[in-house]
Amino acid sequence: QRRAYFADFAFLPGPIKLLFEIKGYAAHVRDMDRLKYCNELNRETFLYGMGYQVLSFAYDDVEQRPELCVTLLRLALSRYQIVDAPRGRLLIAEKEIMRLVVRQAGVIRPKEVADYFTLDPKTVRMMLKNLCEKGWLTPVKRGIGVKNVEYNSSLLRIPSSPTSSTISFF
Repeated sequence: QRRAYFADFAFLPGPIKLLFEIKGYAAHVRDMDRLKYCNELNRETFLYGMGYQVLSFAYDDVEQRPELCVTLLRLALSRYQIVDAPRGRLLIAEKEIMRLVVRQAGVIRPKEVADYFTLDPKTVRMMLKNLCEKGWLTPVKRGIGVKNVEYNSSLLRIPSSPTSSTISFF
C-alpha cells in the first residue's frame, strides 16, 4: 500500500537522517484504534528501514516543559552534530567507512573496519590513513606505541546547544 509519510521536522546533514515528531495525546493515543496503532508502528519501522531515525516528543511536554524537550534534543543531536566537511572527494569505500564511523558515534578501530568489510588489516590501515590525510578522521594514539588504535571523526562534535538553523521543516 503506497502512502506518503510526513514528519514535523527533519535534520538531514549529510548521511544522518533524523525526523522529529510532536505527538498529541488525542491524535496519537486517545483516538487511536488497533489499525491506526499498527499503521503508526509500521510507518516508523518503514522510515527506520529507509535510514531515518524518528525522535518523538509529546505535545504536552513541548508546550508545558520545553526545557525537558531541549535537554532531550541536545542529547539526541550531540551524537550527530556536524562541523564543516573537509575538502576532497571520497572514494566509495571511504564513504562506506565514514558511514560506519557515524553509526559508531564517531569512533572506529581498524579491527572493526576490517571485520565489518572483511578487508585485510593492511588495506584498512591504508584507507584510514587516507581519510586522515583528507581531514575526515583524526588518529588517536594510545600509550607509547606507534600504531593508531582508534580514529575519531573530524566531523562529529557535541553541540553546546541546538540552533534553529540546524533544524528545518520537512
